[in-house]
Amino acid sequence: MEQEVFVPVPAERLRAALADPAQVARAVPGLQQDAGTEPVAGRLKVRVGGHTITYRGALRVSPREDGAYAVEGDATEVRGSGVVKPILTLWLREADAGTTLRFEGTASADGRIAELPSEAVDAAVTRLLNRFAANLAAETAETAETAETAETAETAEAAEAVDADALDDAADHVDAGDAGDAIDDVDDVDDVDESPVPGPVFEAEVSPAGLEDLAGPGEPPAEAAHARRTMIGRSAEEVDHAPPRGRYAPVPAPQTVVPNSTLRWAAPAAALVVASAIVVGRALRRRG
Repeated sequence: MEQEVFVPVPAERLRAALADPAQVARAVPGLQQDAGTEPVAGRLKVRVGGHTITYRGALRVSPREDGAYAVEGDATEVRGSGVVKPILTLWLREADAGTTLRFEGTASADGRIAELPSEAVDAAVTRLLNRFAANLAAETAETAETAETAETAETAEAAEAVDADALDDAADHVDAGDAGDAIDDVDDVDDVDESPVPGPVFEAEVSPAGLEDLAGPGEPPAEAAHARRTMIGRSAEEVDHAPPRGRYAPVPAPQTVVPNSTLRWAAPAAALVVASAIVVGRALRRRG
């Protein structure tokens, strides 16, 4: 059996991935690892034609002195007694923009898979190796990306540390320079000559004309004096409680008109007079 697969990954990354059993286990398509077993061990479902066979076993990848890798496996059917033992040799050959993986070897098998057509078995093995190579290349790409991210983070941290140290050094130099400048400024202040102290302000001579200007007008006008006398004549209480005038004057409340007391008794008196007249008239009629 021979099979070649090209992947766009350098050979160095593939060799690093083949040296890591965890990456090899993740590259095997459909492998379900069992807890507490070897890194490349567990259950594997293989579809051959229209049949699905589940195997439980282990796979070992070891480097050889000639630069190739020996791939050996041993698997047993979960629902049967069939056994499969592949023995393969993996070669890595560098190519343009990638690497070519070449698989060579044989396999011994019995059980259900031995009863199926050889063409279907070869197609299933070819599909399995192609997917293994593609998964291995993807694993190397993810590992390289993770390593680059970690390296970038470390570089950024180192740059931040260097920048912080540089800022501290610059701050120290600036503080030292400011201190020296401050000392020089103090020395310059000490060297300045003392200026003469001006004399008292109240001892200066002022002319009479200037005093007359400050005094202002002599007497207020007659209207202002009259208004002042009027306000002084009124007490503070009268000024505070004086009602407002003009548009702000309060509106007087409407007064209720009370009728005269004489008119109030006029109607009852008239009714009494009419009733008396009627009674007298009836009495006179009876006598006559």
